[in-house]
Amino acid sequence: MDTARTDTFAGALRAAIAERGLGLERIREHLAQHGVKVSLATLSYWQSGRSRPERRSSLAAIGHLEEILALPTGYLAGLLGPPRPRGRWLKRVPDHPAPSTALWSDPDEVDWAVRQVDTSWDARLTRLSQHDSVTIGPDRGARGTRSRHVLRAEADGADRWVVVVRVEERDRPLPLLRPLRHCTVGRLVAQPAAGLVVAELLFDRALRRGDSIVIEHELVNRPPYPVTTDCGRTFRLPVREYVLEVAFDPLARPVHCESYRNSGDSAEDVRPVEMDAGGSLLGVALDFGPGGYGFRWKWPNSHHRS
Repeated sequence: MDTARTDTFAGALRAAIAERGLGLERIREHLAQHGVKVSLATLSYWQSGRSRPERRSSLAAIGHLEEILALPTGYLAGLLGPPRPRGRWLKRVPDHPAPSTALWSDPDEVDWAVRQVDTSWDARLTRLSQHDSVTIGPDRGARGTRSRHVLRAEADGADRWVVVVRVEERDRPLPLLRPLRHCTVGRLVAQPAAGLVVAELLFDRALRRGDSIVIEHELVNRPPYPVTTDCGRTFRLPVREYVLEVAFDPLARPVHCESYRNSGDSAEDVRPVEMDAGGSLLGVALDFGPGGYGFRWKWPNSHHRS
Protein backbone atom coordinates (compact mmCIF):
# COMPACT_ATOMS: atom_id res chain seq x y z
CA MET A 1 0.00 0.00 0.00
CA ASP A 2 1.25 3.54 -0.76
CA THR A 3 2.31 4.86 2.66
CA ALA A 4 2.25 8.44 1.37
CA ARG A 5 -1.53 8.18 1.26
CA THR A 6 -2.09 6.19 4.44
CA ASP A 7 -1.15 8.56 7.26
CA THR A 8 -4.82 9.36 7.90
CA PHE A 9 -7.96 7.27 8.24
CA ALA A 10 -9.41 8.63 4.98
CA GLY A 11 -6.18 8.02 3.05
CA ALA A 12 -5.78 4.49 4.39
CA LEU A 13 -9.39 3.61 3.59
CA ARG A 14 -9.11 4.98 0.04
CA ALA A 15 -5.87 3.10 -0.60
CA ALA A 16 -7.24 -0.17 0.78
CA ILE A 17 -10.44 0.03 -1.26
CA ALA A 18 -8.45 0.77 -4.43
CA GLU A 19 -6.04 -2.10 -3.73
CA ARG A 20 -8.84 -4.60 -3.14
CA GLY A 21 -10.80 -3.35 -6.15
CA LEU A 22 -14.11 -3.35 -4.26
CA GLY A 23 -16.97 -0.98 -4.94
CA LEU A 24 -18.68 0.84 -2.10
CA GLU A 25 -21.91 -1.08 -2.73
CA ARG A 26 -20.05 -4.38 -2.32
CA ILE A 27 -18.49 -3.14 0.93
CA ARG A 28 -21.88 -1.99 2.20
CA GLU A 29 -23.32 -5.45 1.50
CA HIS A 30 -20.44 -7.15 3.35
CA LEU A 31 -21.04 -4.92 6.37
CA ALA A 32 -24.78 -5.62 6.27
CA GLN A 33 -24.06 -9.35 6.36
CA HIS A 34 -22.26 -8.74 9.67
CA GLY A 35 -25.21 -6.79 11.03
CA VAL A 36 -23.64 -3.37 10.51
CA LYS A 37 -25.72 -0.87 8.53
CA VAL A 38 -23.71 1.91 6.84
CA SER A 39 -25.03 3.95 3.92
CA LEU A 40 -23.17 4.43 0.64
CA ALA A 41 -23.01 8.17 1.32
CA THR A 42 -21.36 7.54 4.69
CA LEU A 43 -18.74 5.24 3.17
CA SER A 44 -18.07 7.86 0.51
CA TYR A 45 -17.67 10.57 3.15
CA TRP A 46 -15.27 8.39 5.16
CA GLN A 47 -12.93 7.75 2.25
CA SER A 48 -13.03 11.38 1.04
CA GLY A 49 -12.32 12.80 4.49
CA ARG A 50 -15.57 14.74 4.65
CA SER A 51 -16.45 12.85 7.85
CA ARG A 52 -15.13 9.95 9.91
CA PRO A 53 -16.58 7.23 12.17
CA GLU A 54 -17.40 8.69 15.57
CA ARG A 55 -20.75 7.29 16.73
CA ARG A 56 -20.81 3.91 18.46
CA SER A 57 -22.67 2.32 15.55
CA SER A 58 -20.10 3.68 13.09
CA LEU A 59 -17.12 2.59 15.16
CA ALA A 60 -18.55 -0.94 15.16
CA ALA A 61 -17.94 -1.04 11.42
CA ILE A 62 -14.18 -0.45 11.66
CA GLY A 63 -13.20 -4.00 12.62
CA HIS A 64 -15.35 -5.43 9.84
CA LEU A 65 -13.84 -3.00 7.32
CA GLU A 66 -10.36 -4.16 8.30
CA GLU A 67 -11.43 -7.77 7.73
CA ILE A 68 -13.15 -7.06 4.41
CA LEU A 69 -10.18 -5.05 3.12
CA ALA A 70 -7.57 -7.55 4.41
CA LEU A 71 -5.97 -5.01 6.73
CA PRO A 72 -4.20 -5.80 10.03
CA THR A 73 -6.50 -5.79 13.04
CA GLY A 74 -6.59 -2.30 14.59
CA TYR A 75 -4.95 -0.60 11.59
CA LEU A 76 -7.83 1.70 10.67
CA ALA A 77 -8.89 2.18 14.27
CA GLY A 78 -5.40 3.36 15.14
CA LEU A 79 -5.57 6.11 12.54
CA LEU A 80 -8.74 7.63 13.98
CA GLY A 81 -6.98 9.09 17.02
CA PRO A 82 -8.94 10.60 19.92
CA PRO A 83 -12.57 11.65 19.39
CA ARG A 84 -12.96 15.12 17.96
CA PRO A 85 -14.94 17.82 19.80
CA ARG A 86 -18.65 17.32 19.26
CA GLY A 87 -20.87 19.84 17.53
CA ARG A 88 -22.77 20.06 14.27
CA TRP A 89 -20.52 22.71 12.80
CA LEU A 90 -17.30 20.80 13.57
CA LYS A 91 -18.42 17.87 11.42
CA ARG A 92 -17.61 20.04 8.41
CA VAL A 93 -13.87 20.06 9.14
CA PRO A 94 -12.32 17.64 6.61
CA ASP A 95 -9.38 15.33 7.31
CA HIS A 96 -7.76 16.81 4.17
CA PRO A 97 -8.72 20.50 4.01
CA ALA A 98 -8.37 22.28 0.70
CA PRO A 99 -5.01 24.00 0.10
CA SER A 100 -4.85 27.48 1.58
CA THR A 101 -4.96 28.96 -1.94
CA ALA A 102 -7.75 26.80 -3.38
CA LEU A 103 -10.55 29.36 -3.02
CA TRP A 104 -8.69 32.29 -4.60
CA SER A 105 -9.22 33.31 -8.20
CA ASP A 106 -5.47 33.22 -8.97
CA PRO A 107 -4.09 30.49 -6.71
CA ASP A 108 -0.58 30.43 -8.21
CA GLU A 109 0.26 33.98 -7.12
CA VAL A 110 -1.25 33.44 -3.67
CA ASP A 111 0.47 30.06 -3.30
CA TRP A 112 3.95 31.52 -3.75
CA ALA A 113 3.35 34.18 -1.08
CA VAL A 114 1.74 31.75 1.36
CA ARG A 115 4.68 29.35 1.07
CA GLN A 116 6.97 32.07 2.45
CA VAL A 117 5.29 31.93 5.89
CA ASP A 118 4.57 29.20 8.43
CA THR A 119 1.05 27.84 7.90
CA SER A 120 1.61 24.59 9.80
CA TRP A 121 -0.86 25.54 12.55
CA ASP A 122 -3.65 26.72 10.26
CA ALA A 123 -5.71 23.52 10.25
CA ARG A 124 -5.12 22.97 13.98
CA LEU A 125 -6.75 26.23 15.06
CA THR A 126 -10.53 26.00 15.35
CA ARG A 127 -12.33 29.18 14.28
CA LEU A 128 -14.81 29.84 17.08
CA SER A 129 -15.64 33.41 16.04
CA GLN A 130 -14.42 35.97 13.53
CA HIS A 131 -15.64 39.57 13.38
CA ASP A 132 -14.77 42.09 10.64
CA SER A 133 -15.70 45.80 10.88
CA VAL A 134 -15.23 47.75 7.64
CA THR A 135 -15.39 51.56 7.37
CA ILE A 136 -16.36 53.31 4.10
CA GLY A 137 -15.36 56.97 3.77
CA PRO A 138 -17.21 59.92 2.17
CA ASP A 139 -15.43 59.29 -1.15
CA ARG A 140 -16.89 55.73 -1.26
CA GLY A 141 -13.52 54.17 -0.55
CA ALA A 142 -12.75 51.66 2.20
CA ARG A 143 -10.68 53.23 4.96
CA GLY A 144 -9.84 49.99 6.71
CA THR A 145 -10.94 46.78 8.40
CA ARG A 146 -10.66 45.86 12.05
CA SER A 147 -10.73 42.09 12.69
CA ARG A 148 -11.23 40.05 15.85
CA HIS A 149 -10.61 36.29 15.96
CA VAL A 150 -11.45 33.83 18.72
CA LEU A 151 -9.38 30.69 18.15
CA ARG A 152 -8.92 27.38 19.94
CA ALA A 153 -5.83 25.20 19.62
CA GLU A 154 -6.37 21.53 18.79
CA ALA A 155 -2.71 20.66 19.43
CA ASP A 156 0.09 21.87 21.70
CA GLY A 157 2.31 24.64 20.36
CA ALA A 158 0.01 26.73 18.16
CA ASP A 159 1.57 30.19 18.13
CA ARG A 160 0.49 32.06 15.01
CA TRP A 161 -2.31 33.02 12.64
CA VAL A 162 -1.72 33.77 8.95
CA VAL A 163 -3.44 36.73 7.28
CA VAL A 164 -3.92 36.80 3.50
CA VAL A 165 -5.07 40.10 1.97
CA ARG A 166 -5.83 40.56 -1.71
CA VAL A 167 -6.27 44.01 -3.31
CA GLU A 168 -8.07 43.80 -6.63
CA GLU A 169 -6.76 47.16 -7.94
CA ARG A 170 -3.10 46.40 -8.68
CA ASP A 171 -2.10 50.11 -8.84
CA ARG A 172 -3.47 50.73 -5.33
CA PRO A 173 -1.05 50.94 -2.35
CA LEU A 174 -1.10 47.85 -0.18
CA PRO A 175 -2.78 48.26 3.22
CA LEU A 176 -0.80 48.57 6.43
CA LEU A 177 -1.17 45.72 8.94
CA ARG A 178 -1.40 46.77 12.58
CA PRO A 179 -1.55 44.22 15.42
CA LEU A 180 -3.89 45.42 18.15
CA ARG A 181 -4.35 42.73 20.78
CA HIS A 182 -2.47 39.60 21.89
CA CYS A 183 -0.34 39.43 18.72
CA THR A 184 2.63 40.92 16.89
CA VAL A 185 3.63 40.82 13.22
CA GLY A 186 6.08 38.08 12.32
CA ARG A 187 7.11 37.30 8.76
CA LEU A 188 5.38 39.56 6.24
CA VAL A 189 5.40 39.11 2.46
CA ALA A 190 4.21 42.02 0.30
CA GLN A 191 3.73 41.70 -3.47
CA PRO A 192 2.51 45.07 -4.76
CA ALA A 193 2.40 43.89 -8.38
CA ALA A 194 0.02 41.08 -7.38
CA GLY A 195 -1.91 43.16 -4.83
CA LEU A 196 -1.00 40.70 -2.07
CA VAL A 197 -0.05 40.89 1.59
CA VAL A 198 0.58 37.66 3.51
CA ALA A 199 1.67 37.91 7.13
CA GLU A 200 2.06 35.92 10.33
CA LEU A 201 0.40 37.25 13.46
CA LEU A 202 2.43 35.77 16.33
CA PHE A 203 0.47 35.11 19.52
CA ASP A 204 1.74 36.56 22.78
CA ARG A 205 2.01 32.97 24.05
CA ALA A 206 2.14 29.49 22.59
CA LEU A 207 -1.14 27.66 23.14
CA ARG A 208 -1.65 24.23 24.61
CA ARG A 209 -4.30 21.91 23.25
CA GLY A 210 -7.71 23.20 24.30
CA ASP A 211 -6.48 26.75 25.00
CA SER A 212 -8.32 29.67 23.40
CA ILE A 213 -7.08 33.12 22.43
CA VAL A 214 -8.57 36.39 21.20
CA ILE A 215 -6.44 38.33 18.72
CA GLU A 216 -7.23 41.60 16.98
CA HIS A 217 -5.58 43.36 14.07
CA GLU A 218 -6.35 46.20 11.69
CA LEU A 219 -5.79 46.71 7.97
CA VAL A 220 -5.42 50.41 7.19
CA ASN A 221 -5.79 51.46 3.57
CA ARG A 222 -3.72 54.31 2.16
CA PRO A 223 -4.90 57.00 -0.29
CA PRO A 224 -5.93 57.24 -3.00
CA TYR A 225 -9.00 55.23 -2.01
CA PRO A 226 -10.68 53.60 -5.02
CA VAL A 227 -14.46 53.30 -5.06
CA THR A 228 -15.47 50.14 -3.20
CA THR A 229 -18.55 48.11 -4.13
CA ASP A 230 -18.04 44.93 -2.08
CA CYS A 231 -16.31 43.40 0.91
CA GLY A 232 -16.16 39.97 2.49
CA ARG A 233 -13.98 37.09 3.55
CA THR A 234 -12.95 33.73 2.09
CA PHE A 235 -12.89 30.73 4.46
CA ARG A 236 -10.85 27.60 3.78
CA LEU A 237 -12.03 25.95 7.01
CA PRO A 238 -15.34 26.24 8.88
CA VAL A 239 -16.07 28.99 11.37
CA ARG A 240 -18.73 28.68 14.06
CA GLU A 241 -19.68 32.38 13.86
CA TYR A 242 -18.72 35.05 11.34
CA VAL A 243 -19.89 38.62 11.85
CA LEU A 244 -19.45 41.28 9.15
CA GLU A 245 -20.21 44.96 9.72
CA VAL A 246 -19.89 47.69 7.11
CA ALA A 247 -20.29 51.31 8.25
CA PHE A 248 -20.92 53.92 5.55
CA ASP A 249 -20.13 57.62 5.92
CA PRO A 250 -23.30 59.81 5.90
CA LEU A 251 -22.08 61.34 2.61
CA ALA A 252 -21.72 57.93 0.98
CA ARG A 253 -24.84 55.78 1.17
CA PRO A 254 -25.42 53.00 -1.39
CA VAL A 255 -28.79 52.61 -3.10
CA HIS A 256 -28.90 48.82 -3.27
CA CYS A 257 -27.21 46.23 -1.04
CA GLU A 258 -27.08 42.45 -1.11
CA SER A 259 -25.38 39.68 0.80
CA TYR A 260 -23.72 36.73 -0.90
CA ARG A 261 -22.41 33.37 0.17
CA ASN A 262 -20.84 30.59 -1.85
CA SER A 263 -19.41 27.22 -0.99
CA GLY A 264 -17.82 26.19 -4.28
CA ASP A 265 -20.16 23.22 -4.76
CA SER A 266 -23.46 25.06 -5.26
CA ALA A 267 -24.88 28.20 -6.82
CA GLU A 268 -24.12 31.46 -5.06
CA ASP A 269 -26.81 32.50 -2.58
CA VAL A 270 -27.57 36.22 -3.05
CA ARG A 271 -30.14 38.11 -0.97
CA PRO A 272 -31.13 41.79 -0.72
CA VAL A 273 -30.32 43.46 2.60
CA GLU A 274 -31.19 46.79 4.20
CA MET A 275 -28.96 49.23 6.05
CA ASP A 276 -29.88 50.12 9.60
CA ALA A 277 -30.82 53.64 10.71
CA GLY A 278 -27.17 54.51 11.31
CA GLY A 279 -26.11 53.60 7.78
CA SER A 280 -24.51 50.22 8.48
CA LEU A 281 -24.84 46.68 7.19
CA LEU A 282 -24.69 43.72 9.55
CA GLY A 283 -24.39 40.09 8.54
CA VAL A 284 -24.00 36.96 10.66
CA ALA A 285 -23.09 33.54 9.25
CA LEU A 286 -23.24 30.53 11.58
CA ASP A 287 -21.54 27.19 10.99
CA PHE A 288 -20.13 28.54 7.75
CA GLY A 289 -17.37 27.41 5.41
CA PRO A 290 -15.46 26.55 3.42
CA GLY A 291 -16.51 29.32 1.04
CA GLY A 292 -17.00 33.05 0.76
CA TYR A 293 -19.34 35.46 2.56
CA GLY A 294 -19.82 39.20 2.14
CA PHE A 295 -21.78 42.19 0.91
CA ARG A 296 -22.09 43.97 -2.43
CA TRP A 297 -23.72 47.31 -3.14
CA LYS A 298 -24.38 49.93 -5.83
CA TRP A 299 -23.69 53.63 -5.59
CA PRO A 300 -26.09 56.31 -6.86
CA ASN A 301 -25.47 57.15 -10.53
CA SER A 302 -22.94 54.35 -10.91
CA HIS A 303 -22.88 50.83 -12.28
CA HIS A 304 -22.24 47.80 -10.13
CA ARG A 305 -18.77 46.41 -10.73
CA SER A 306 -18.72 42.69 -11.41
